[in-house]
Amino acid sequence: MNFPLAAVRELVSSVQKEGQPVVRLSCADYGTEWVVAADVYPVDELSVQPRSAGPYVFDTAQEAQSFIESSLVALELLGCDAA
Repeated sequence: MNFPLAAVRELVSSVQKEGQPVVRLSCADYGTEWVVAADVYPVDELSVQPRSAGPYVFDTAQEAQSFIESSLVALELLGCDAA
């Protein structure tokens, strides 16, 4: 899913492991729902193109933010660095 530029909020997180991209999370406000998208970079393949995961749809900004924060904690526990 491509987000309209005007809908994208500042909440974008890039996650790396050993200097290589692993996941990029972004959040968009569509007025009636919040949508989180994830670009996942395969670490066990030679592909440099990310795969899309989601979209994950939430009713509130707080739910979307909680999802992103939980995802970032899980990735950090797996040895990734979030920026």
